[in-house]
Amino acid sequence: MRGQTKKRSNLRDVAARSGVSVATVSRVLNSPGKVAADTRNRVEQAIADLKFVPSAAARAMNRGNSGIVAALLPTLDNAIYARVVNGLEARLTADALTLMIAQTGDDPTVELQRARQLIEIGAEALIVVGVTHDPGLYELIERTQCPAVAISYFDDASPIPTIGYDNWAAATVAARHLADLGHKHVAVLHGPSSHNDRVRRRKQALENQELGLSFTFLEVALSTEGGHEGINQIREHHPEITAVLCFSDVIAYGALHRLNALGLHVPDDLSVMGIENQPGSMFTHPPLTSVRLSVERMGERSAEAIISCLKTQTPPAPVNLPIELVRRQSTAAVSSEPSRG
Repeated sequence: MRGQTKKRSNLRDVAARSGVSVATVSRVLNSPGKVAADTRNRVEQAIADLKFVPSAAARAMNRGNSGIVAALLPTLDNAIYARVVNGLEARLTADALTLMIAQTGDDPTVELQRARQLIEIGAEALIVVGVTHDPGLYELIERTQCPAVAISYFDDASPIPTIGYDNWAAATVAARHLADLGHKHVAVLHGPSSHNDRVRRRKQALENQELGLSFTFLEVALSTEGGHEGINQIREHHPEITAVLCFSDVIAYGALHRLNALGLHVPDDLSVMGIENQPGSMFTHPPLTSVRLSVERMGERSAEAIISCLKTQTPPAPVNLPIELVRRQSTAAVSSEPSRG
């Protein structure tokens, strides 16, 4: 009947159709060479007739592996994570592994729930972001002996091996660039930090710098709208600011757009820079100075570490990926008398 959903066939249906046990069907799926040809043919014909597709969870239980690697990401709205996924999927697919993605909203409780669900359906390995997690996640990884790596952060003392970049160093490179240009008063626009150890680490670096800079930290939405709002706050409350450092290029895009809309000139009135070096940063007006993070390479190296771990049962080694200042036209030496429109 049209509009009626047909029940999905299972192992028992195949066994009944072919006149064998469920165990025999399982052997045909996982070790066909160990089953007599006539029996195997009957089972394979039943599978074809019933359009039976084995579930990942069932194969995981029967074979001890599912080929599933799970990535727990804060969001896919931010292009940086889409680039990570590109790197992960390209490398995993080349090794016949499947990537599953769950969004956590940077909430440790949600992350733990998703991790449990993914392991229950057969995920063989986990990729998480950062090094601050619910204690239950560490217990889950230890109890299930599930290989895991943490990305977007480098800390060689982390209980989960890290494959990422040094966030302290990234912020310091940005601060030194602005100090070299003669800036003294810098506004820092950053996303929510309560559950984001990457943001907190960058803030700590700036709070402990010895470059003679004064920082004004403004928490905004991790979006172009956040950049708009940050510029509005600077204009209203912080006339001393001569440079704006955004912890995300996405925030910097919003800052540039708002300054252009206000008729202010970058970098003559305000220097603006980001951290990430997104592909679009060379096309902003003016092109955005940023700190390059090896995002897609991070995805590839994480996938390689997981693949190696699954094959050798050897825990991944931490990897500190390079960062680099990319100088473009959105930063310049501080003007002695900046215009404020």
